[in-house]
Amino acid sequence: MHILLIEDEKALARVIEVELLLQGMQVTVRSDGKSGLAAALDGNPDLVILDWMLPDVEGIHVCRALRSQKVDLPIIMITARQGVSDEVRGLEEGADDYLVKPFDMELLLARIRAVMRRSTAGLAPCLSCGSIVLNDDEHAVYRDGLPVHLTNKEYDILHHTGPDTGRLPPAH
Repeated sequence: MHILLIEDEKALARVIEVELLLQGMQVTVRSDGKSGLAAALDGNPDLVILDWMLPDVEGIHVCRALRSQKVDLPIIMITARQGVSDEVRGLEEGADDYLVKPFDMELLLARIRAVMRRSTAGLAPCLSCGSIVLNDDEHAVYRDGLPVHLTNKEYDILHHTGPDTGRLPPAH
């Protein structure tokens, strides 16, 4: 999974980036709204983690710009703004979730999984077994909403053994 992180606090951005990398995700980091918006439009991320308060263009405006251009990728807004009215505004402007700083990394990871589950819910999977989904259109495998990185050969083996038996081989 490719995550675009738009966060101007360098220390926080680094902590989030390292944790996401440890989880096997690809991460692109941008520290301002303009370059973040460009990366969201051109970089083909699977999900955006977006800070509200950025130095040039506020994250809320980046979110609105993405939605006005019909970009339908999941967005998690992270911010120190903790008022209910701020949270409502963030969600109404197009964020899929809202997380107030400071937050626990486990909570961010859980929200990423939840948002990705919702965003992949409309896909037509080839096969689903428990928390594992094979998606033929994407030639991808998801477990608990997160992508599982497989070689083409591994995907083909999983794809061909699953439908014949009605269940997937056990995970190791």
